[in-house]
Amino acid sequence: MAHQHSSRPRLSPSSDTEDRAEMTMLLAPRLAYFAGVARTEHVTRAAQEMNVPQSTLSRAMVRLEQDLGVDLFARHGRTVSLTPAGRTFLASVERALAEIGRAADEVRADADPATGKVAFGFLHTMGAETVPGLLHEFRADHPRVRFSLVQNYGEAMLERLRAGELDLCLTSPVPDAPDLVARRLDEQKLRLVVPADHRLAARRRVRLAEAAEEAFVTLEPGYGLRRITDDLCQEAGFRPRVAFEGEEAETLRGLVAAGLGVALLPPPAVPRPGVVELTVTAPRAVREIGVAWLAGRPDTPPVTAFKKFLLSKRGSLLPA
Repeated sequence: MAHQHSSRPRLSPSSDTEDRAEMTMLLAPRLAYFAGVARTEHVTRAAQEMNVPQSTLSRAMVRLEQDLGVDLFARHGRTVSLTPAGRTFLASVERALAEIGRAADEVRADADPATGKVAFGFLHTMGAETVPGLLHEFRADHPRVRFSLVQNYGEAMLERLRAGELDLCLTSPVPDAPDLVARRLDEQKLRLVVPADHRLAARRRVRLAEAAEEAFVTLEPGYGLRRITDDLCQEAGFRPRVAFEGEEAETLRGLVAAGLGVALLPPPAVPRPGVVELTVTAPRAVREIGVAWLAGRPDTPPVTAFKKFLLSKRGSLLPA
């Protein structure tokens, strides 16, 4: 393998991010070639094993050394041996190539139709019964599909969709954004939850305006249910007086049971002692539940299958 240093300038060592990125782009295509030559210590044999022309391999090694500015090989006729710099470089190259191999195996495994992975987000209030039931039903036909599950409030899940961390999410309200695709699946009635000894506790139905003077316990701003609560109260002619803000619906029920306020909440998975749940007759108190995904992003087969399954649950996602 001829070894003539080129007169073209090589990259100089630098901690600058742009210089490092440029160096990486120059070196990356030749790293597997370098590892092959280092393993065989013979350019002809390495070229045969990698099924590339010997001339291509020889030029690649010369350019690699020129770009690095160091000799990686000592030449001995048709054979080569690593210099100390070459041995140091090889150790890192082998780790990098192994990591690339692991990453390739992981993404192929995640896309496998039978055993792939779905990153699925959903609201906290969907976690006790709805989502476990959905997954149980889906896995009857897809028993080996894996799931990465994320519980969060709606806006946080949409951010993770946009960041590529989620494939799909169940959320409320159903988002309307140009970069997302969203489909309404069902609606869920909201109830006015009051303490068991509250003045309205003997009632079965109530107009929301009757709670205008009450202290409310609500989710924090940014949560979809908080926005719905504010909008419904406005429609009923008042602005809710918020006494406590939380991050989870069942915590709010506990605050109501302690006599700290009233709340608009979806039905509980399990009845909570100390509270009474009243049907709201006016305004119509519901929240829409939908599934959302990022527009234009191709799906893996397991994501496609789960998306199709969710869309088939339109109108029957939640208990009647």
